[in-house]
Amino acid sequence: MRAMKVRDADILIVPGYTNSGPDHWQSRWQSKLSTARRVEQAEWSKPVREDWTASVAKAVNEAERPVVIVAHSLGVAAVVQAMPQFQRLVAGAFFVAPPDVANPKIKPRHLMTFGPYPREQLAFPSVVIASRNDPFCMFDVAEDIAGAWGSLFIDAGDAGHLNADSGFGPWPEGSMTFAKFLTDL
Repeated sequence: MRAMKVRDADILIVPGYTNSGPDHWQSRWQSKLSTARRVEQAEWSKPVREDWTASVAKAVNEAERPVVIVAHSLGVAAVVQAMPQFQRLVAGAFFVAPPDVANPKIKPRHLMTFGPYPREQLAFPSVVIASRNDPFCMFDVAEDIAGAWGSLFIDAGDAGHLNADSGFGPWPEGSMTFAKFLTDL
């Protein structure tokens, strides 16, 4: 069986709360990966779970090739909550910095409407990358979520929220990890 390449997949970029700006690694990857497209949300700064999950499910269901999801932050929650609406199989998901949407201290508070996360093993291979000092999720919570999902868990060290504000614009280590993940699918 040959390794999956970018051209073999519909790569869905699923940003989190307020979208991923031009310096964010997701935007950079989208511009470089020929089959990548962003899952757009009608309201980036006032996310509504039903709207976000419907957008993710629509993108998955309209895909023409095997789907590989690249989600960051609240995008992870939107993907996982959208899974019951998927009518196509997902080949794999690359989850980065999932927020703790069950934490009553999360800001803004309406992000809790995306929780709690389902605790069942995912029906597709997945990776969860988490930081030890992410302000939106304690490390042990992210590790527990990854374990429940059956995801490969990767410790990013002290990397903040793994976004442009934390210094992760190009994020070459993430790109290499994603390339390895893709070839293993």
